Amino acid sequence: MSAPMTGVAVSRSKSADATLQIAIVVAASLFVAVCARFSLSIPGTPVPLSMQNFAVLLVGLSLGSRRGFIALALYLAEGVAGLPVFAPVGAPGILRFIGPTAGYLIAYPFVAALAGYIFEHGKQTFARAASAAIAGELLLFASGISWLFALSHSLSRAIAFGLYWFIFAEVMKVMFAAGVVTTWRRFVPQA
Repeated sequence: MSAPMTGVAVSRSKSADATLQIAIVVAASLFVAVCARFSLSIPGTPVPLSMQNFAVLLVGLSLGSRRGFIALALYLAEGVAGLPVFAPVGAPGILRFIGPTAGYLIAYPFVAALAGYIFEHGKQTFARAASAAIAGELLLFASGISWLFALSHSLSRAIAFGLYWFIFAEVMKVMFAAGVVTTWRRFVPQA
């Protein structure tokens, strides 16, 4: 193949790769939006139990720190723009960022980035994926409880609203996300 033809093939390959990466990031943000639709209001707390956290962890673990961060930043931008991507409980659009779940939402890109970073920098085992997801959950709940504390002016009330109800479900989400990503990597070759 001549040099000019090689250049064309390489530029098409880079263009196709960029398009694929954009499609993956958009699909990941939509996956989080779909998982957000699976939510349950819990009496006694303004924070719903939803599958969003599972999706955030899975996106971070499977896409890595950079693409995970971008996918979740896009997800938040979609919500701010008024698209129905957040859990159906609560205020719509940008108003969600002054409500009780704002601390969790704002943390999502950072949670995905942290989980992705930890998982991509080491041997990609179930234990590493679970550890990365736990670190992400700690960041998520630190942010969410901090926001609830700012709203309620009571740490014990913030913890009661934003942590106790969710511990069992979050352990299951961490284990399931770690299992899914390690199984996926075992059967699908990574580029």
